[in-house]
Formats: sequence, C-alpha cells, structure tokens
Amino acid sequence: MSHHYSGPNFGFPHGDARLDFTDLFAFPKPGDSSKSILIMNVHPSVSAVPPGPTTDEPFATEALYELKIDTNGDAVADIVYRVRFTSAEDGGQTATVRRAEGAQAAKTSNDGLVIIDGAPVSMGPEARVTEADDYRFFAGWRSDPFFFDVQGALNELQFTGNDFFADKDVCSIVLEMPNSQLGGKGVSLWCRTLDGSGGKLVQADRGARPQQTPFLSGEQNAAYLAAEPADDARFIAHFAHSLEHTGGYSPEEAKRAAETLLPDVMRYDPTRPASFPNNGRALVDDVVAVFMPIFTNGKVKGDKTKAHSDLLNAFPYAGSPHKARSMERVAA
Repeated sequence: MSHHYSGPNFGFPHGDARLDFTDLFAFPKPGDSSKSILIMNVHPSVSAVPPGPTTDEPFATEALYELKIDTNGDAVADIVYRVRFTSAEDGGQTATVRRAEGAQAAKTSNDGLVIIDGAPVSMGPEARVTEADDYRFFAGWRSDPFFFDVQGALNELQFTGNDFFADKDVCSIVLEMPNSQLGGKGVSLWCRTLDGSGGKLVQADRGARPQQTPFLSGEQNAAYLAAEPADDARFIAHFAHSLEHTGGYSPEEAKRAAETLLPDVMRYDPTRPASFPNNGRALVDDVVAVFMPIFTNGKVKGDKTKAHSDLLNAFPYAGSPHKARSMERVAA
C-alpha cells in the first residue's frame, strides 16, 4: 500500500497488476559515492483486496516503464530512462533500456538512445545482472522491501505491526549509474507506467512519494494517476480536503500540509546520504512513520513494522524472491 493498489478502490491501474507502480528508491551506491542506485518497483505478487496472487509474468510487454528526472525544478522531465520488455525464446523476457534528454524526455514515446539491449529478466533467486559501459541493470522478481501493516490500515488504522509484505514479492527495475548521468546534484525523480495494450501508450500509474496516492487521491484517483507532477497544484485542494477529514486539520492547516506532499516527486542529491523524505529513499527508510503523522495530524506515529532483514549489501540490493517462478509456466 505504498503505491500498492493505486487503482480505484485499492485495485490495480487499468486492472493490471503489472502496471502498478509501488515504490521508488534512490540512494548513493554503497562503497562508491560517485554512483547512484535507482530502483523502480512494480507489480505486487499478491493483492490484498480481494486477496490472492497476481500473474507470474513479471512485466507487460505492451507497456513502458519510465524513470523520470527533472534537473531544474520545474517538475518536467529533462532526462528519462525508458524500459521496454519483450518475450524471449526461452519463455522468459528481455529488457531494452533507452535514455532520452531534453524535450524528448517529456514526451510519451519509446524514443531515446539504447544503452542496454537484450537484458534477461530474472524469474528466480539468481539475480541476472547486465553491465553496459558505466551502467548496471537488473529486472525481475525480488522480495518486496516495502513494510506495512495492511490489515491495520483497513481496520481504521489500528496497527499491530503485522507486516503484510514480509513474505511477498515485487518486480524490480534496478539501475546503477554514474552521478553525472543524473544531470545535476539536486534533482527530482518520479516513475510512471504506460499501458500500450490499446495500441497507444497511455499513462496508467505514476508517483514518487509513498502512500499518498491510495490514501489521499480519493475520487480524483483516475485524474491524479493520469496527471504530470507539473500539474499537481490542481490537486492541493483535494488533498487538503482529505486531510481535513482524516486528521482533523483546519482548512488552512490542511492546505499547508497538502502543499508539502505535492508535486509528487522525490528530491535527491547524490552527494548526500539517502534519508526519506529529505533526500532520496533508502530500502530501510520507514516511510510509514513519515506519512502517518501527516495523514492523521500526529495522532498515529507509525504502524509498528520494521525494515526487512533479507536486503542485500550488493547489487541489486533487494532480497531474493520468496517464490521461484517458471519461465515455461509464464509462457504457457
């Protein structure tokens, strides 16, 4: 429930779990501060409402997965990394990564310079890593690093510390790059998924800051998911209205709180340690302890869950998946 279940009524955007953006992480590479790690997580392995598994196929081949970078503070992308997946001969998938700059980065297209081609997608515990020039890339199933008491959230925020995601998986897109490729030392990041199943790429999900989409977008959910960060000022009043209801804020206080949440981007300076919400986001950051006090006006401090213990100290950093998936079964 970071962005897990960001579609209508806690469903998946466009009814497809593979298009569901869940989390964005950004942090300096451990042991080498000249490089950064960006992680875009999508496709939760299990749905909470209604309960049950999603599909084993990791990524939608007709979709586009994007990491957006704004270098000048106008909430418009100046750099984009685009990832497209195709079916492989062995029944799995491979990935192509493109990088685009300038006006091309803000467009909806699959244009850009190919920096990684034919990267294999991991289905099981072995992380299949692709290296190209100064980049390292991973895509595939991993243990979901997000920690949250979902049942407590559905029970009027009566949290018990029961971590719904402790044994769940997610699909990770992990990119290691030199800091010079970010376009500056103070940038804004966000992700989006685009659905091409209808023959034209349409934005299905987007965001950067965890939890606010499912908890605050409400009846504006579809419009919010389809919008760009540069247009987020139009949602301040709606977010403020939600916060008045959930936190008992005055209208003026609610507006001030909403303004801290929008535009929906993540600030990141690779020369500083990662710590959400001030600078990027590490895999162990307790984002619930940041969001819940805003959501409830200080009445709820957190959900009593803790960071997962299966994180790795090396690329791709997220732990091995809890369930091994068969490429042949996916192809069938």
